Amino acid sequence: EINRVGRSNRLAGAFTELRFTFAGRSLVPDIVVFEWSRIPRDDDGSIANRFETAPDWTIEIVSPEQSSNLLIEKITFCLDNGSQLGWLVDPEDESIVTFQPNQQPEVRYNSEPLPVLNILPDLQLSAKEIFSWLYM
Repeated sequence: EINRVGRSNRLAGAFTELRFTFAGRSLVPDIVVFEWSRIPRDDDGSIANRFETAPDWTIEIVSPEQSSNLLIEKITFCLDNGSQLGWLVDPEDESIVTFQPNQQPEVRYNSEPLPVLNILPDLQLSAKEIFSWLYM
């Protein structure tokens, strides 16, 4: 959904399991989103193989037996190094915790609108909608 809105308008691109290195660490979040102008490119215009800056938006999905605290630490590390937004998606209780710089985390359930990047005003999502994608 992020790419449907972001890529079609050349505003942002979402990447899954992308390794990037910045501030002395390498991370591989479940999903990262970069504003279009910040996606590293090679001389030929293709997407570069190395990402060396914090993503604009980091999304982590809690897997069974995975530590939420470790995922939160990764999200806050990104925020401390330039990210604008972080989400922690918890399928167990169908909640999404949102993180933004200099703000307390917020837990979102149901149809409450979730914060997204300012550059994506047409992207409107809720926890209820996202978790509905899991049902057939």
